[in-house]
Amino acid sequence: MPKILLIEDDISFCKLLEKFLIKKEYEVIVAFSAAEARLAIKNQSFDLILTDLRLPDSDGIGLMAEFKASNPETPVILMTGYSDVNTAVKAIKNGAADYISKPFNPDEVLLVITNALQTPQTEAPAKEKKPARKPNNTSENEFVKGISIASKKLLDHIQLVSPTDMSVLIIGESGTGKEIIAKSIHEQSNRKNNNFIAVDCGAIPKELAASEFFGHLKGSFTGAISDKMGYFEAANGGTLFLDEIGNLSYENQIQLLRALQERKIKPVGSNKEINVDIRIITATNEDLREAVKNGDFREDLYHRINEFSIQSPSLTDRGEDLMVFADYFLEKANQQLNKEIIGFAPEVVQIFQNYSWPGNLRELQNCVKRATLLSRGDFIESDVLPAEFFQIQKQQTATGNFSLSDNEKETIIHALSKAQNNKSEAAKMLKITRKTLYNKLKQYNID
Repeated sequence: MPKILLIEDDISFCKLLEKFLIKKEYEVIVAFSAAEARLAIKNQSFDLILTDLRLPDSDGIGLMAEFKASNPETPVILMTGYSDVNTAVKAIKNGAADYISKPFNPDEVLLVITNALQTPQTEAPAKEKKPARKPNNTSENEFVKGISIASKKLLDHIQLVSPTDMSVLIIGESGTGKEIIAKSIHEQSNRKNNNFIAVDCGAIPKELAASEFFGHLKGSFTGAISDKMGYFEAANGGTLFLDEIGNLSYENQIQLLRALQERKIKPVGSNKEINVDIRIITATNEDLREAVKNGDFREDLYHRINEFSIQSPSLTDRGEDLMVFADYFLEKANQQLNKEIIGFAPEVVQIFQNYSWPGNLRELQNCVKRATLLSRGDFIESDVLPAEFFQIQKQQTATGNFSLSDNEKETIIHALSKAQNNKSEAAKMLKITRKTLYNKLKQYNID
């Protein structure tokens, strides 16, 4: 039975986590302070240490360094509600096995602990570690190769642009896996041994953008209680991924453009410029060209980030890949939930194929994980699917089933006839986008 030292000053949260871990057959020793933890380490040996970053009598990173000095083989996982790149970089460089941000769900902490216990702890160089803004298990960022034409085109573009240093703009709907595409480009590039830093531009307040991107010095503004490393410096030598870049304010766009042009940054409150060598990959779910026309996005910045563009296809545009991804997510859910579900019942496959998946891959992953948790037999049956799947079925029963899974050309012609040749209405009936419908019309030579 693996023995864990849990260090957490929030007593109620600590006791809750302790009970959960004991239920999962771990032996748990609790410490509510750094002093108690030092005493426990002195008198006992542990298979893993799980510690909060902010303790009343110590800093979690400093405490971890003490533990690693005396017990280098013991993995340490840091927990924090103060997730930023600076602490992530420090944690990894000081030897953390992993880093998990509060609030986290039980499955997540179990997965992190399992991986840490299975991974040998070595004295690898710090640059081989890959901290990110939101730490993820490797499998979370695995690129799955689809079999559809859209997927094959995507893979070709990734393989083509990855070895270069070109700036890449990834365009696609929410939930289509734009960050996974960016991570795949990084891992196939010459920068793969350096950091990949992912940033959600929509989550950065306008007033703090300069500090987040370029860092700041202690005392440079109210609330700057310590020096902070920015995203650019954290990604130095590696790749900086800016998700939903269209959400940046015009002022922040100017600051970003200057940094990209000069490859130099100046932390807030500092007079010293820092040279940075980074590759920029950006993503958006909106039409930046339209934003440029409307004056909401700088044209010079658009051309700077769009040396090469990649379309991240929606799940509707890659229908042949649906069950490929469903099987992949099922395998992942089995691992995370300690289940052994074999596959999907035929009825569920049919329901999946008839559903429009507005949330794309993210919705599919959540659906499969929920269904895996609820399933008690060997296969996922329809009774564990969310209610919206059956609402869609009722609508299809009332208006006619326009599934593209069988007799595709005839189905499209029937939908166009039903919609009196209104392509927008026909696309809605078919549960596909107008763009996909136009492609199908061209493919089948339908006037």
